[in-house]
Amino acid sequence: MIFDFDEIYAGVKKAVEVEKKRQFINVEGKSSNFSAFIVLSLKKFRHLLSKPDKIKLDALISSFETYEFDSLDFRIKAIDKLVQTFYEFKKIKEKKEAVIKKQNIEIEKIKEKEDSLNETDVCFVKGVGPHLAEILKKIGIRTVKDLIEYFPKRYIDYEGRIKIKNLEIGTNVIIIGTISNVSVYESKKGLTIHQITISDGSGKISVNFFYKIKNRKMINFYRQKYPLSSVVLAMGTVKKDNFTNKLTLDKPDIQVLGDIEDNEEENDFDGKIIPVYPLTENLNSSVLIKAIKNAILKFDEFLVDVLPPSVIKKRELISYKEAINKIHFPKNGDELVKSRNRLVYEELFIMQLNLAILREETKKLNSISLEIKEDGLVNKFVKSLPFELTNAQKEAFKEILSDIKSPHPMQRLLQGDVGSGKTVVACMVLLTAIENGYQGAIMAPTEILATQHYRNFINWLLPMNVSVGLFLGKNSAKTRREMLTNLKNGQMDIAVGTHALIQNEVEFNNLGVVVIDEQHRFGVNQRMRLFSKGKSPQTLTMTATPIPRTLALTVHGDLDVTVIDEMPKGRLPVKTSLTGASGRAKAYEKIKEEIKNGHQAYIVYPLIDESEAISAKCATEEKEKLEKSVFKDYKLGLLHGKLKPEEKDKVMADFKNKLYDILICTTVVEVGVDVPNATVIIIENAERFGLSQIHQLRGRVGRSDIQSYCILITGKVSGATKEKLSVLEQTNNGFIVAQKDLEIRGPGEFMGTRQSGLNEFSLFDFAKDIKILEMAREDAFEFAKTSNINDYPALRKTLLEKNLFKS
Repeated sequence: MIFDFDEIYAGVKKAVEVEKKRQFINVEGKSSNFSAFIVLSLKKFRHLLSKPDKIKLDALISSFETYEFDSLDFRIKAIDKLVQTFYEFKKIKEKKEAVIKKQNIEIEKIKEKEDSLNETDVCFVKGVGPHLAEILKKIGIRTVKDLIEYFPKRYIDYEGRIKIKNLEIGTNVIIIGTISNVSVYESKKGLTIHQITISDGSGKISVNFFYKIKNRKMINFYRQKYPLSSVVLAMGTVKKDNFTNKLTLDKPDIQVLGDIEDNEEENDFDGKIIPVYPLTENLNSSVLIKAIKNAILKFDEFLVDVLPPSVIKKRELISYKEAINKIHFPKNGDELVKSRNRLVYEELFIMQLNLAILREETKKLNSISLEIKEDGLVNKFVKSLPFELTNAQKEAFKEILSDIKSPHPMQRLLQGDVGSGKTVVACMVLLTAIENGYQGAIMAPTEILATQHYRNFINWLLPMNVSVGLFLGKNSAKTRREMLTNLKNGQMDIAVGTHALIQNEVEFNNLGVVVIDEQHRFGVNQRMRLFSKGKSPQTLTMTATPIPRTLALTVHGDLDVTVIDEMPKGRLPVKTSLTGASGRAKAYEKIKEEIKNGHQAYIVYPLIDESEAISAKCATEEKEKLEKSVFKDYKLGLLHGKLKPEEKDKVMADFKNKLYDILICTTVVEVGVDVPNATVIIIENAERFGLSQIHQLRGRVGRSDIQSYCILITGKVSGATKEKLSVLEQTNNGFIVAQKDLEIRGPGEFMGTRQSGLNEFSLFDFAKDIKILEMAREDAFEFAKTSNINDYPALRKTLLEKNLFKS
């Protein structure tokens, strides 16, 4: 029901008039209908009031809850108090409306300015006509705002430039000069050579571009891109030309800075820093730089600060206007650093404020409060385990318990490396709910992982008479009906499942705790659907993917993060080695050796079937080859994503029961497969995987006290790729691996496509800007606690537009 103060106020006024007449006519008359109406009316808008006003309102509500039993004098006074209070609340409402109206006027003013940037087509910028506007659209520049916020990808400092007469072979150089000659000719080998001659007053140097003679489009492209007499900056390594025996540049990078008439001081670039932008065909740097400069000049007054003045003062930040100017046109390194830091801080502050407000709003909600009992299920469970909890597990549960004791929702992410024992902690949390009279649920993204949890819970909890059910899409109609009935009437204590848990027909009797495993694989709405099946249950999210601190603060900034960073006692680090195709035979011998010792092995391939586009090993085909050749005396199983769920379960069950010596598989084994007897894993075409994914795959072995091995086999790869993979040889620490993976692949690829908001940062570098992130986070969370966002219209508008992660 939508709250309408005026409607309630009118109803109360009418009721008061009727009641006053009735009271003076009939002193002994009952007034229960009137009092009930008043109490209900007052309660409707209680949540909208400040704390002092709520206290005042509660006192008034109390007087009307016993209204009918009081004397006539008391009832008359109560009615007068009611009228007076409603009048006061009406004044408060009018005052708030006036403030909101004023804020809306300010927002409209800001909106007009921002709309000038957001909605004005880039073609209205001086020097940008319809033709150039079409070219700019190819690189995502459609509006003036897009143009102004098209930041350089790097900068060139002219202080290090060298005169042509001073060039030395083998040195990396920067040359500033003008294009004095442009020529195109054909070589004897059938190539077209586009030669550009650059002069700087001290000498001349020619650089060459080679392309096929048939590609006439490229000839026109180079002529337009490097016009005669334009001022250019050329970078490259000095070498001798094989044909002319004169000096040239190897792999030249040439930036057009402008025409001679626009650069009267083209020979005086000392100490200047020039931006380098991502370009496209028919667009050169000088044209883009002119357009950006003109846009900033024309729309200068619209470059407004959205950050709170107190924050700008605290962090000694330059203004947004100054930052935009200097990010494009810095005079020195200090200006560049200050402008970049200001803009990075702003985008991080806005993102963190979004998370901070979400956290503050969540704190206001109510949830159930849970405590463990001395002789309860949790302590019995811990005593029944055949191993002792690690200190990290104990500390993790302690932190979680402090949360669920509170009557407010838990906001915690449990993060732990592969095999660190998160499932045991999750089980303890679920048992806390059960011993307090509630039910628990744990949702996993795949049937393999859900089944793994179910089997663990059955082994652990069946002796304790705790009922556990497994909800999967493949459940038969009869089984599903029985489980739904048991869940609804409270005979089932814990429900384990996939997305099948959030179907409409799934009803709990009294859901108290929800655990979301590998939570990043679920959308916000999916998580909320499970949460809504209880009366404000406590919720714990988990992930086996180690997340670097920088990324954790951005993606999970509204959550407290608990890390289990200790492996169970007796576990030996997996020995990892990197080899090329020549080492494959030796790797196969290692498998045979381990099988001889009674153990099992995995061989992982990137693909299921052959692909002409990717020259990678194919699981299906390789299994057939291996069982006919090198492993003809062994039993091989096959597991991949195209198998039906029941087929996957049978393969894994057979492998776990040692019916297979070797499991040929794809990355479907990445999560949730627990076979302690497997001691060696070979990962083919390792260069095609991310580091974190290999680390997850590596976690399929080393799940006992037996020494295990991971062998990475690569194709022909670069030195950089080998260096990347060597990280896995050096460490088993998932957080170190994840940090390196983040630096290499970037946040979007690291977290997957669901986290699309991660790609919306313009300047923030996840690897380098951790200090700025921490400052922005501290300030944003403090602001959310102490300030009202409505008092900052520009910030409020920006925040609504950039609701990055929690939409």
